[in-house]
Amino acid sequence: MNTSTASSPATRAYSKLDPRGIKAIAFDMQGTLLDFYGTIVEAGSKFAVKDATATAWSGLLAHWRHAYRVQLDQVINGTASWRSTDQIYRETLDTALHASLWEDAFTQQDRTELSAAWSTLKPWPDTRPGLMQLRDRYTLSTLSNGSMSSLIHIVKQHDLPFDCVLTAELVRSSKPDPKVYALAQRSFGLDANAILMVACHKYDLEAAKAFGFRVAFIPRPLEFGPGGNPDTSDEAWFDAFAPSLTALAELLDR
Repeated sequence: MNTSTASSPATRAYSKLDPRGIKAIAFDMQGTLLDFYGTIVEAGSKFAVKDATATAWSGLLAHWRHAYRVQLDQVINGTASWRSTDQIYRETLDTALHASLWEDAFTQQDRTELSAAWSTLKPWPDTRPGLMQLRDRYTLSTLSNGSMSSLIHIVKQHDLPFDCVLTAELVRSSKPDPKVYALAQRSFGLDANAILMVACHKYDLEAAKAFGFRVAFIPRPLEFGPGGNPDTSDEAWFDAFAPSLTALAELLDR
């Protein structure tokens, strides 16, 4: 067991894991390794939008992601037909714009361009350095609800050192459906407890843990922008907790 505790919760890091038992690491992408808020706001900055403050953008993204999540859950429970997340993002943007009162500010072409920004998400500063630290010791893979096309583009664009790209699209579902974690286990050819799931979303880690994976939480305080309030608290059931991917890599390299 590796344990390291700093003086404040923001820098606290620990691992209950024996790194020798971990063979592969699966990563959530949107929010965990990729900064969707910063990327989408930057993409939207080209459009002349009245009252486009940080608070307004946070509100738009909150509505957009909520509508997106509702549709993903409908796909999981069978009340909606499967569509790629790219299509769902485009469909739910209209709902978000209406709720934000920016409906008249975006043409249909503008909306298509803004929605396409989900395929250009930028990594957090610690993402690539952390992956580079881990790549020689572990098999690394995405395990995302994002589309295959978007993840392939992002991985290639930012030279992220993954051994494979896995998304829920391959089983026509979405996390936290157990089928998505089964996809990773089947693809790795490993026992579930030899796989570590890394995410900043507790629902994702809860489902991975229930499937038998080990889980590591990386808090992303700015996931929803400066006005956001994501749940970044520790939980007793986490197998590891680190303030960044590089900090997690250091824990796993001992």
